[in-house]
Amino acid sequence: MKEIVILGSTGSVGRQSLEVIRRLPGRYRVAGLAAGRNWRLLAEQIKQFHPRVVSLAGPEEARELAQHLDGGGRPPEIHWGEEGLRAVATCPGAAVVLSAVTGTAGLEPTVAALMAGKNIALANKETLVAAGELVMGLAKAKGVRILPVDSEHSAVWQCLSGAPPGAPDRIILTASGGPFLHEPADLSAVTVEMALAHPNWHMGRKITIDSATMMNKGLEVMEAHWLFGVALDRIQVLVHPESIVHSMVEFVDGAVLAQLGVPDMRLPIQYALSHPGRWPGPVPRLDWRRAMRLTFLPPDTRRFPCLKLASAAARTGGTMPAVLNAANEVAVQAFLDRRLGFTGIPVLVERVLDAHRAVSGASLEEILAADAWAREYAQRALDREQLPCCRRD
Repeated sequence: MKEIVILGSTGSVGRQSLEVIRRLPGRYRVAGLAAGRNWRLLAEQIKQFHPRVVSLAGPEEARELAQHLDGGGRPPEIHWGEEGLRAVATCPGAAVVLSAVTGTAGLEPTVAALMAGKNIALANKETLVAAGELVMGLAKAKGVRILPVDSEHSAVWQCLSGAPPGAPDRIILTASGGPFLHEPADLSAVTVEMALAHPNWHMGRKITIDSATMMNKGLEVMEAHWLFGVALDRIQVLVHPESIVHSMVEFVDGAVLAQLGVPDMRLPIQYALSHPGRWPGPVPRLDWRRAMRLTFLPPDTRRFPCLKLASAAARTGGTMPAVLNAANEVAVQAFLDRRLGFTGIPVLVERVLDAHRAVSGASLEEILAADAWAREYAQRALDREQLPCCRRD
């Protein structure tokens, strides 16, 4: 039985990962769990899965958890903060680290896990956006694998199964288009509630907003570039509102393979854990007896300028993608906090990008420094500049 640790166990992907593991007794044992501030949910997960080591965001949450577990059998080691994330990520005996921490907070523990020789089931796209060259180089040097968990990259991975080197000519990533695909071009009246109402997927708040702006698709292009070694100009984004085709690969002979399924993250999570085998599925099957429409549209970068910003940052390279991601995290949180309007997200991101001079071949320290600079610059811009404000109705 393989041992696994989950970083971000109380988030959307983390909870679904534990659901997959619960359904498949005898396949995996949970050795470690890392959460944010939701110590109560982590306590429930500890009682179900009995990990050896756990971590929370801060000392207060760790203290609350310890008091709650006191006297309830043999408790796990309890850590907190960045050191806690690293402790869980490097848990002795664990073969796989499922990284589902949101944002660049997942970068350092993922690097620590790679250094410890762990295979990574990666649901944290920001790790490869910010430090793709470094992370993939480290994985190669350590002889470990990066197993994609994002539905789009899992689809590409499945389509490439058995393909010889050089056979894929183009990767086609599909995007739902989010809740505003058919709305008027002026999105200045968008509220937080409107942006969180995704038509197809049930995800965390941050990734749901990224889907609404299509920033997520720009980040996924960069992730695909590093995961599969395909040039940026050979990766295309298509809007596919039905979210049935999760991505496609076009080969040098013109053949196109696609992976289809219901929009449910449990399927790519399970495939990352079962690879190279396949286990009985955790999700409903497509009903081919019913009429089905599959629509594909080119993305409108005027409606979704974040996609264009991400493309420009990817072409520049160096520390620019890390800055893009950091600025976007600040902008999305400001929108969720109702300090910034929906159309202000790309405005703020662009201002931070314009102020940054990219560093090529950056070390982990330089990447983290660029990330910190971008966050500080974005926060100052929020405070001092005239940016579109959030609708409150």
